[in-house]
Amino acid sequence: MASIGRFITYASRCVLLQATKTEANLPLLAAAQRLYSTGEYANIKVEKRGDKQNVCLIELYRPKALNALCDALIVDLSDALDKAEADTEIGAIVITGSDRAFAAGADIKEMQKYESFAQVYNSNFISSWHRVANCKKPVLAAVNGFALGGGCELAMMCDIIYAGEKAMFGQPEILLGTIPGAGGTQRLARAIGKSKAMEMCLVGDLRLTAVEAEKAGLVSRVLPVDQLVDETVKTAAKIAGHSKTITALCKEAVNAGYNNSLTEGLSLEKKYFHATFSTHDRKEGMTAFVEKRKAEFKDC
Repeated sequence: MASIGRFITYASRCVLLQATKTEANLPLLAAAQRLYSTGEYANIKVEKRGDKQNVCLIELYRPKALNALCDALIVDLSDALDKAEADTEIGAIVITGSDRAFAAGADIKEMQKYESFAQVYNSNFISSWHRVANCKKPVLAAVNGFALGGGCELAMMCDIIYAGEKAMFGQPEILLGTIPGAGGTQRLARAIGKSKAMEMCLVGDLRLTAVEAEKAGLVSRVLPVDQLVDETVKTAAKIAGHSKTITALCKEAVNAGYNNSLTEGLSLEKKYFHATFSTHDRKEGMTAFVEKRKAEFKDC
């Protein structure tokens, strides 16, 4: 199997090399990119999207398990995020699932192997899930279908959530004799308020539709199912077109205010604002505005 994997990797690289030689082969190039990137992982699919190929699209791919979040999937996702962060061409990341499920929750069968508090505590179980929240580049979630339990928590780790019309959000952990452990009791309350979050977490089978989630402030936009991923990629590409340095500072400033007091957030925002005046891109952006031309950012 390892030799087959190496052959596929080698073959796909050859296809990429040949495809780049002529503009007429752009569809072939796109197919080769998907083949090359997807071949690295068993539980996700990865490809570059956008007119400038500056968006990393990550699709959770465990169709038989409704994209249940197992350890192996999280390892794949974390590795893909590491590579997207290291890729200087990538300016934003989109995480999505299938039309039926973004992620239906954590893998319950896998969690059954833990039999005591000491086991989960000493192994620091689910700590690696927070790789999404710790990503410096903007991460957008394109949620279709079920986003339940860990799936809802994963979506909330992203910076922006777009939902398909049939998306459903919920935190049903209480029905399994446990509680949310990857942000469900914390991020949900900050997003939709204590009362509604408490109701969702304590009742268990209460789910928010996409429209309800938008009204509550959990998601930014609701889109037709068949347009969701493309529209999310469009937004991601627009973000990726800005200065990556300034975008990272802006994201960090928003998160600082979200996670700390207003006073602390305002203080850090001012420091970051002042810091932008030491960058080439701030000078270029303002100069381009005054000269009525498009800014040419250098991410520095």
